Amino acid sequence: MKSENNILDVAEIQPDYLGFIFYEKSPRYLNTEIPELPESIEKIGVFVNASLNYIVDKIEQYDLQGVQLHGDESPEFCEQLKEYDVFVIKVFSVKNQFDFSVLEPYEEVCKYFLFDTKGKEPGGNGYPFNWNVFKKYPSKKPYFLSGGIGPEEIEPLLLFLKRPESDLCCTLDLNSKFEKLPGVKDLSKLKEFKHQLAINNYIR
Repeated sequence: MKSENNILDVAEIQPDYLGFIFYEKSPRYLNTEIPELPESIEKIGVFVNASLNYIVDKIEQYDLQGVQLHGDESPEFCEQLKEYDVFVIKVFSVKNQFDFSVLEPYEEVCKYFLFDTKGKEPGGNGYPFNWNVFKKYPSKKPYFLSGGIGPEEIEPLLLFLKRPESDLCCTLDLNSKFEKLPGVKDLSKLKEFKHQLAINNYIR
């Protein structure tokens, strides 16, 4: 999210989280203020290999509740961030296979994992990965599902959410396929997607 009016419009749909990207190479990079939001919506700052000082500055400037780390951040780095009263979401990139053993050092220092599609960019590649990898998910950690989820994925998504490997999928990360422009969301598409999830009893 990067447009003030669009942020306020999307907030009316009452998502659990709104994400704000603080990675200057991204077309969604936020360099303006965030309008006041309902307390029920948590603000997540998205970072890629940023310094601790840079992240802490953004936490304080924007009153962030969580940080989403898309780079090569270590478990020790994640542990440091917890001292600043935010929860940590560590991102892992997936394609057709994934070595879940890499999660183990992060189990105690992250509140959530997020799985995104492996591609040229650190996020925002615009297409889904193979969700069958979660059949081997060994963790008890809730995870965010990301990676090119859009209106056309609703049927395979509903099928996935019925399977036991989705039990720990607590959040859907919606981005590029719901945009009119980078960082500007299409409200009608979001409302319809939420409606489809609601009528199938997947709004939790």
